[in-house]
Amino acid sequence: MINWFKYASPRTFYPLAGRLIPWFGAASVLLTAAGLYAGFFMAPTDAQQGEGYRIIFVHVPASWMSMFIYLVMAFWAAVGLVLNSRLSAMMASALAPTGAMFTFLSLWTGALWGKPMWGAWWVWDARLTSELILFFLYMAFIALQSAVDDPRRGDKAAAVLALVGVVNIPIIYFSVQWWSTLHQGASVSLTRAPSMATIMLAGMLLMALAAWAYTIATALRRMRCIILERERHAGWLNELKEMQE
Repeated sequence: MINWFKYASPRTFYPLAGRLIPWFGAASVLLTAAGLYAGFFMAPTDAQQGEGYRIIFVHVPASWMSMFIYLVMAFWAAVGLVLNSRLSAMMASALAPTGAMFTFLSLWTGALWGKPMWGAWWVWDARLTSELILFFLYMAFIALQSAVDDPRRGDKAAAVLALVGVVNIPIIYFSVQWWSTLHQGASVSLTRAPSMATIMLAGMLLMALAAWAYTIATALRRMRCIILERERHAGWLNELKEMQE
C-alpha cells in the first residue's frame, strides 16, 4: 500500500507532481481530440437547434468544471485554514486560475450559444447571473491572495472568502428548477436516463474527462511554481537543484 500522507509536504510533493504532469497533460490532449471528433463530426445534427448545438461539447464540460473546481478549491482552502497546512493552501491557489478560466469559457460559449437560440448575447437569467458571480468569486480569491504581503495571511483571508462563496454553487445548479429561466434544464442527470443520443453523451463525457486531466496537469504545474516561490530558501530545494545539476 502506498502511504499517500508522505506526500503532504512540499518536499515530497514537488517531485511527485513533476512525474504526474506529463501523463495528465498527454491524457488531456488525447481526450480533447477524441471528444471534439465525436462531438463535431460523429454526433448527429440536433432536430431543433441544428449545427449550432455542437458548442455544448465545450460549454457543458466547462460549466461542470467551473463549479467542481470551486468546490475542490474551497475544500483545500478549508483544510489549509483548519489544519494550517501549507500544501493545502497552495493547492487552493493553484486551482483558482484554472477555475476562473473554465468559468469565463462557460460564460463566453454560453453567449455564443445564446445568440442564435435566444436572439441575445446576454440576458440576466438566473443561471447566467450566478455563473457570472462565480467568475467574480474566483477573481476576488486570486486578488485577495495577491493583495496581502504575507502569503500565510493571504491564504487565510482567501479561504474565508472561498467558504462563503460556496453558497453560490447550489444556486447555479438548481437555478433552472427554482426560478423561471430561459436556460434549458440538464441533459445529463444521475437520476434519470440521458435525453441525448449515445454518441452525443460519449463526446460530452470525453470532453469532461479531458477537462479533468487538463485541470490536474495545470494545477500540478502551478503547484510546483508556487512551491519554488514560497520554499525558495528551504534547504531541501537547494539540495534538489544540486542533484539536478
